[in-house]
Amino acid sequence: MLDPLTPVERSRRMALVTSKNTQPERAVRKILRSLGYRYQIHSAGIPGTPDIVLASFRKAIFVHGCFWHRHRGCPRTRTPRTRLAFWKRKFQQNVDRDRTTLLRLKWDGWNTLVVWECVSEQPERLRLRLLRFLGGPA
Repeated sequence: MLDPLTPVERSRRMALVTSKNTQPERAVRKILRSLGYRYQIHSAGIPGTPDIVLASFRKAIFVHGCFWHRHRGCPRTRTPRTRLAFWKRKFQQNVDRDRTTLLRLKWDGWNTLVVWECVSEQPERLRLRLLRFLGGPA
């Protein structure tokens, strides 16, 4: 199947995909603020540059897009029909990098949490996950 967009249109559309301050990240940060937690965002000095860091607790939160990071069982985790080999390789590299990052942080004494994009759209479920992760009352 051919791409219905021209290369220029496809480039413009892909340029709109952001990696920082996404809506799912903002949803997580809003709940953390409401719970009274202070945090840093996009801490480059920590392996993997976590989206949210609670340094005093040695906790790092990654907010992953279901499509890019391959959330198992999620309908958003679909594979484009064109350039299949490219996409499979790209997605596998993302998954491998995520796994390596989480292991490295664990070895360095950090606790990590991955919040998936689809979960970020369910405020109460997200709140409970964050409370469990942070050790607060559920």
